[in-house]
Amino acid sequence: MANEFDHPLLAALYDPLDPDRGDLPAYLEIAEQLGAGRVLDIGCGTGVFALLLAELGVAVVGVDPAAASVEVARGKPGAERVRWLVGDATTLPPLQADLATMTANTAQQITDPAQWRATLAGAHDALRPGGHLVFETRDPARRAWEQWNRADSYRVTELPDFGAVESWVELLDVSGPLVSFRWHYAFAADGRRLISDSTLRFRSRDEVAADLAAQGYQLREVRDAPDRPGKELVFLAQR
Repeated sequence: MANEFDHPLLAALYDPLDPDRGDLPAYLEIAEQLGAGRVLDIGCGTGVFALLLAELGVAVVGVDPAAASVEVARGKPGAERVRWLVGDATTLPPLQADLATMTANTAQQITDPAQWRATLAGAHDALRPGGHLVFETRDPARRAWEQWNRADSYRVTELPDFGAVESWVELLDVSGPLVSFRWHYAFAADGRRLISDSTLRFRSRDEVAADLAAQGYQLREVRDAPDRPGKELVFLAQR
């Protein structure tokens, strides 16, 4: 069993196996609209978004609990422009950020309610007064997990130094708001196989709004995610 974010091989292959980051232009636009000069990227992973911000001259702190993913980020061109931290939003130094972000599945990967509240509180503390928090979550009413199967997800990716890599996802369990699934990876060159299990928490719009209010945020806007219209919501809140 491997965690794809903290397994050195899977962390290194995360970007080439999933290169489509059509979700990120909307976050860059929000940062530009808000005039954010200092950004905290919570769940920065392999650093794709943090480095895009840094290229625009933004001062970025990227934090992630997966050390292997952060190590990949540190090895990318331009990484010296970002301050990388291994940890989460509850272990941050004083920042006074203009904007805190949680892109992709970051918010949903925080499945424990107490940890979710602590993450929102930590981001709140890291923001300057008037600073913003933006993140996305899939609309549970759309039941995205119904397409999480081999038939809909199977693909073969040719990678330098690795050859053909097969990958697909398998739904394991749906228990209320918690959806568990398993990614399979098969390496043709040496016959190696790895699996990685994950769980996401699907929160309703009203639940997220209540959680934000409880931690002292004002919910400014809920947008439709442009890369997954009708399937995903983007929350913009202000300290």
